[in-house]
Amino acid sequence: MAILHTQEIRDMTAAERESELAELETELLNEKAVKAAGGMPENPGRIKELRRTIARIKTIQNEEAEE
Repeated sequence: MAILHTQEIRDMTAAERESELAELETELLNEKAVKAAGGMPENPGRIKELRRTIARIKTIQNEEAEE
């Protein structure tokens, strides 16, 4: 899953955002499990990318909930 930029997230529907968020959180959980088990992740910077993308999605969801 590629990182999503703000405009791409805003163009999604609410349902698409929810499914994307679930996928990203699952992927983050898997990456953290590999790291916790002492393994070397394929892309060490991927965890940071996932966390930031999840934060972007949640921020946009909160902005739209306030409107």
